[in-house]
Amino acid sequence: MPNLLVIGCVWPEPNSSAAGSRMLQLLQFFLAENYKITFVTTAARSAFAVDLEKMNIATEVIKMNHPSFDDLLKKIQPNLVLFDRFMTEEQFGWRVDETCPEAIKILDTEDLHFLRKTRTEAFKKNIPAEELYFDADITKREIASIYRCDLSLIISEVEVKLLQNEFKIDENLLHYLPFLLEPISEEEKLSFPAFKMRKDFISIGNFLHEPNWNAVLYLKEEIWPLIKQELPEAKLNIYGAYPSQKVWNLHNEKEGFLVKGRAENLWEVMQNAKVCLAPIQFGAGLKGKLIQAMQCGTPSVTTSIGAEGVPGEFNWNGFIENQPKDFAQKAVELYSEENLWKNSVENGFEIINSRFNKEEFQQELSEKLSDLLQNISFYRKKNFIGKMLQHHQHRSTYFMSKFIEEKEKNKKTAG
Repeated sequence: MPNLLVIGCVWPEPNSSAAGSRMLQLLQFFLAENYKITFVTTAARSAFAVDLEKMNIATEVIKMNHPSFDDLLKKIQPNLVLFDRFMTEEQFGWRVDETCPEAIKILDTEDLHFLRKTRTEAFKKNIPAEELYFDADITKREIASIYRCDLSLIISEVEVKLLQNEFKIDENLLHYLPFLLEPISEEEKLSFPAFKMRKDFISIGNFLHEPNWNAVLYLKEEIWPLIKQELPEAKLNIYGAYPSQKVWNLHNEKEGFLVKGRAENLWEVMQNAKVCLAPIQFGAGLKGKLIQAMQCGTPSVTTSIGAEGVPGEFNWNGFIENQPKDFAQKAVELYSEENLWKNSVENGFEIINSRFNKEEFQQELSEKLSDLLQNISFYRKKNFIGKMLQHHQHRSTYFMSKFIEEKEKNKKTAG
């Protein structure tokens, strides 16, 4: 039974974010492949985290810049190490290289963080993101991490093309792996509430993620007043984990703008809503809320950024609009016209079944990992840039880590 060490950025919360769902899907894949899994993280355990022990996954809290991690590596002797986002590879990758040099290193980017961050900055400055991401420090860090790993899992085809075309990264270092979803059966389709059984609009998003806060503010100020004029009886229910006081302050019963906070059952509230609204103006990766809407038979209106990487050549399950007036008008049409609504629902089912088939992508990943395990020397010889970056990162990170270790020792001695 091969050993997998997963170094998490946080404890996975599948009911709080798409990133949590993504990590859970990966863990389930490796369990099905008969890996013995150990999940470690420096983060404090969350009350909303999935119970990994019940899945027969060992867990441990680890320390940064501490030799105890080296001891853990020696004990586990992993065949594969999965880094959850590039920051964990920066912190622990060099230790893996020194202690377990034969271990295959996999980076799950979740989404490209440099793209998300530079798009955020570009939106605020009203300039194209392309003017920022080539020179941004975070871009250099994330691209370097991709090179240092044997394989990076990329969640969006758009991001794969960006890395290959703009940054000239070898295709052998990248693997397209979107959300891994079960196909929606005909029986399931019939089980969802029908048009006449549903009411109100819905918006969902983890409020620790800035694009979600921006989208809700955009709804409040620009879009919802236009919808409310046409549909005075309609309400908009805002759900999301970790809302701050500024989010709660948007709640207004008279306006029908209702902030609900964390949903106890995301699937239930999504299935009962008539239309999902997601006017996302910046961000990266795949938007879990829109995928979930399709899975629940709920049409949506979103922006080009919101839909990015999702439909491929298929029709959206509703509308893609980037201007407030157009966005609001299409939302009203979708809410009011039953045949349009039904056709949009079917479009969503087609996207899920054609673009995110779990069995297909799991098979491709299984074959890719098998190839890596058998031919790792060949692939590493082709990745000279990765070797060069490993060399320089190891020296700089090694000395910084040793400095911090000694500093902590001296504190204890002085104490």
